[in-house]
Amino acid sequence: MDENNWLQQFSKSQRDKWIGGVCGGLGEHTPIPSWFWRFLFVFLFLFYGFGFLLYILLWIFVPKSGST
Repeated sequence: MDENNWLQQFSKSQRDKWIGGVCGGLGEHTPIPSWFWRFLFVFLFLFYGFGFLLYILLWIFVPKSGST
């Protein structure tokens, strides 16, 4: 399998975190900046209701950086 697969290396950020580090981790491992991930989660929460649940699940199941 490709070693550059960002999903296998995905972890929560310790540097760019506001609440849990999920959006910072997504920003570090994808070409999309962390502010856009934050906007997307808030948008999904306000308009569709599942952004909060998705964020909480990622917060629980995504490992911290350095523990992978």
